[in-house]
Amino acid sequence: MPRNQQILLDNRPEGEAAVSNFKLVETETPALQEGQVLVRHHYLSLDPYMRGRMNDSKSYAAPQPLGEVMLGGTVGEVVESRHAKFQPGDKVVGMGGWQLYSVVDGNAPGMLRKVDTTHVPLSYYLGAVGMPGVTAWYGLVKIINPKPGETVVVSAATGAVGSAFGALAKARGCRVVGIAGGPEKCAYAVNELGFDACIDYRAHSDLKAMSQALKQACPNGIDGYFENVGGYLLDAVLLRANAFARVALCGMIAGYDGAPLPLQNPALILINRVKIEGFIVSEHMEVWPQALQELATLVAQGQLRPRESIAQGLENAPEAFLGMLKGKNFGKQLVQLI
Repeated sequence: MPRNQQILLDNRPEGEAAVSNFKLVETETPALQEGQVLVRHHYLSLDPYMRGRMNDSKSYAAPQPLGEVMLGGTVGEVVESRHAKFQPGDKVVGMGGWQLYSVVDGNAPGMLRKVDTTHVPLSYYLGAVGMPGVTAWYGLVKIINPKPGETVVVSAATGAVGSAFGALAKARGCRVVGIAGGPEKCAYAVNELGFDACIDYRAHSDLKAMSQALKQACPNGIDGYFENVGGYLLDAVLLRANAFARVALCGMIAGYDGAPLPLQNPALILINRVKIEGFIVSEHMEVWPQALQELATLVAQGQLRPRESIAQGLENAPEAFLGMLKGKNFGKQLVQLI
C-alpha cells in the first residue's frame, strides 16, 4: 500500500485562522478490508464552511476533531477495490479529506460516487456539478422560488456557489445581480457568467454606499437574496427588499472569525414580510440527483462556465484555504494533488 500524506488540524484558531493551525504528516495506508476501496485523490475542495468547523463551538455540524485529517470533498480515481461496485480506474467523488489517498467503505451511503467525465471535467464535481452547485440550486429553487422577471441578488457571486446560482437564475428568467470583490470579478460575472449587473463591494464598503449601488442595479427592488457573507451586505439588501422577499441563508463568512454580526434594521423583516431561511445542503440529499442533472446540462451546453483557482500540492492547501477566506481566489478553490 502507498505511503500517504495528510494535513491535520493541529490546534484551534484564536480569531483569524493561520497556517500554524495545521500540520502535515506522513502515514502508512492500511491494507484494504472486504468492501473497502482505495482512492488516489486528484483534487481536494476548499470551502468556507471548513473555517466554521475549525472552532469548538455550537454549529450545524460537529467541530473538526483535533489531530485528525481535515474534512473535505475530493475527486479522484480508484486504485484498488475490494467492493464489487467499484473497479480500478473508476473516477469518483467523495469526502476523502486533505490527504493524497483515502480508504473508503464502499457500502457507506453517500461516501463515494462514480462520476462520468465525458462532458464534465473531473474537478467540476467539487464545484459547479457538486456540493456548491447543489447548494445554489436548493437555495434558489426551494427557498427563493423566483418567478420569471423577478430580481435576485447573490453575494460572493463569482465563487463556486454564486456562479452556479447565476446560471440557474438566468435559466429561470430572472434579473440576476451579483456582489463580488474587485472590478475583474465583476466583469467576469457580467461578461462570462451572464449576470445583469455586479457590484464591487470593495468600492462600496459601507451600508450607505452598498444600498445606493443596489438601488441602481435593482430598479424594481429585490425579490430574492442568496446570502454567503452577512454583515452590512445583508443590511443593505434588506433596505432594498420588496414585500414578501425571500432570503436563502447559506453562509456568514463575515462572522467566521467570531465577530458578532448584528442587524441594523431588523424591523424591515416584519415591515416587508421577508422570509429568511437558513439551510444545510447535506440535509436535503433527496434533491441532489435533480439538481446535479440540471447543473451538468448547463455546463455541457456552455451556459455555466465556472472558473477555478488551483493550488498545487497538498502542502499548499492551508495557504490556499486562508487566501480563499480573504477572497483571493477566483471561482472555485481547489488543490491539485496529481
